[in-house]
Amino acid sequence: MKSQNKGRRVFIKQSSLGTLGLTILPYSINGTAPSDTLRIAHVGVGLMGKSHINWFAKLPEAKIVALCDVDQIHLSSSISNLKAMKYGSEVDTYEDFRYILDRKDIDAITCATPDHWHATIGTLAFQSGKDVYGEKPLSYDVGEGQKMLANQKKYNNIFQLGTQIHAGDNYHRVTEIIKSGVLGNIDKVRLWKTGDTPELKMTKGQSVPSTLNWDMWQGPAPVRKYFPERCDWTFRYFLDYSGGMFGDFWSHIADIVYMSLNPKGLRIIKARGEKAKGVSDTPGWIDVDYEFNNLKIHWTSEPPDVPGAKDRSIGAYFEGEKGTLICDYDSMEIRLNGQTLSDLKEVPISIKRSPGHQQNFIDSVKSRNQPESNLEYARKMTLPMHLGLISWRLGESLKWNPEKEKFINNNKANQLLNRKARKAWRLI
Repeated sequence: MKSQNKGRRVFIKQSSLGTLGLTILPYSINGTAPSDTLRIAHVGVGLMGKSHINWFAKLPEAKIVALCDVDQIHLSSSISNLKAMKYGSEVDTYEDFRYILDRKDIDAITCATPDHWHATIGTLAFQSGKDVYGEKPLSYDVGEGQKMLANQKKYNNIFQLGTQIHAGDNYHRVTEIIKSGVLGNIDKVRLWKTGDTPELKMTKGQSVPSTLNWDMWQGPAPVRKYFPERCDWTFRYFLDYSGGMFGDFWSHIADIVYMSLNPKGLRIIKARGEKAKGVSDTPGWIDVDYEFNNLKIHWTSEPPDVPGAKDRSIGAYFEGEKGTLICDYDSMEIRLNGQTLSDLKEVPISIKRSPGHQQNFIDSVKSRNQPESNLEYARKMTLPMHLGLISWRLGESLKWNPEKEKFINNNKANQLLNRKARKAWRLI
């Protein structure tokens, strides 16, 4: 294993590719992968990043050539896992992802960092000619998503959002049934995710571990004093980095709404809720009402009072003029003409089934055809989550102009659409 890390003090002082002495190299593969083997680097190899490694290591058309993480413990653990899989030892490690972007022999990256890094890494990867398999949520805020899309289109990169459930047969079948019209016009969808937000307490008197580059971990986020609860999996319960359980799960279940109905013309966002207990500042619970053209979507932190909801910790309930459909990741239940059904055989299979989310990404890179969970789709699907959090933070019902992507007559809300990155890490 090669290691090309630099000391923390050096990285703290360096904020751009230029100061690192790196050069962003243009994509010169003429629209195809350089060979039958896709050379992949994984950026962020903590809990979710390890899953990325396990998935891609099993695919014969992918070769993992580099790993990157600001936590040396994560890097060491991931190398050990690869060796246990008898994957080989020729894997380079980095503390700074920009070294990976500078390598013209790497075709694509996966990104499983905390949420506030997703858009920066993805955008810079596009500029360096690399395709991206990026974890959800797509971006920290609306402005970052806009930058990602503009760069992806400019450089013609492949992007796939890591909503793995999207590739499942159940979501494809639900979409076929909804689109068939058999339930009639659907004017309301209820979404929910249950589960308690943990009550986090600050661990006092702890210094930054010698194995962690805390400055780079924070990156574009505001500078904060280190304590362990801000890192690892609980980072998502701080607004500096994420949007709590709502921000975590929205993309997974709203995905089926956008697959099947493609909501348009969002106009009204109204959120209610309470802050989580302890030191976290994301919602402990949040309910949000959305009004689109001819469609209302209601998100709740508890199952709605509809048949089958209480048995599902996460779900979507479609209300049509002729019938209803409830689903979660792996199952569905249809109520139509006084019958409760698990499927409708008269609705034909019309959507090609996925070979697997990760294989779908590799196939898209090679064909240069965007996958189902492409960036444009992902941005539309993620947008309401960002707006719901803004409504919750301000405690106001908000009016939205979907054409201009601005709130109407609300400067406070518009200021929250795009956080200005910390100067030292203002990379996009």
